Amino acid sequence: MTLSYYNDAFDLQVGDIVYVDGKLEGLRGRVVDITYNFKIKLSDYKRVISVADTQVNGELFFAGSHFVTFDPTTLPYSKVISWFKAPDKEEDVYVSGNDDSSFQLDDLSTMKVSHDIAERGHDYYMESRVRYICLDGTKGRAIVEGSQIYELEFECENREIRNLTCNCFCSYPCKHEFAAMLQLRETLELIAKNYESQHKATNYFAAVVKGTLMSFAIDGKDAGSILLR
Repeated sequence: MTLSYYNDAFDLQVGDIVYVDGKLEGLRGRVVDITYNFKIKLSDYKRVISVADTQVNGELFFAGSHFVTFDPTTLPYSKVISWFKAPDKEEDVYVSGNDDSSFQLDDLSTMKVSHDIAERGHDYYMESRVRYICLDGTKGRAIVEGSQIYELEFECENREIRNLTCNCFCSYPCKHEFAAMLQLRETLELIAKNYESQHKATNYFAAVVKGTLMSFAIDGKDAGSILLR
């Protein structure tokens, strides 16, 4: 389905990922055509409200199902989340709390996840639904794709996890959280094995599913380059 929207806020290019208001609010769209010669009744048209930032510059390393970077400017959370969802509205207000509970990343039984949820979370992990995960010092974030996009936050210090939250708003450890912890554990193991010096230099990493990066940051690009070593 192709619809027309009014834009006076962004320098759009064909291929850009955009979000609009109106009946398709919250859904991701792609620009297929742009016209500058028109006369319209403005009240008849909805607007483009945001554009995803798909420009990725930096060095990426292979890490299983993901690419990983140790440069905080290459794949920051604010950039990658724009690939999946529109920005929150000004009237959207969130609050959070925590009980300072913790568990060991190397023993996820201490996470106290039910058997059924652990199985479903493992399926999510195996299906690479943890689209993105990052750890900046001790502060971590993740994006998990399920029936919708879920955003997670956590703290990780000496492989102990604290204050893990997911905006699916479950009152118990959920499958998205379990999947993210499995991905975190795998990624840290691969980093320790292959990229320890790079990680120590910045105390930061961000990892994105290879197919996700290709779909959003590379497909549709007419210029640029990739260096493989």
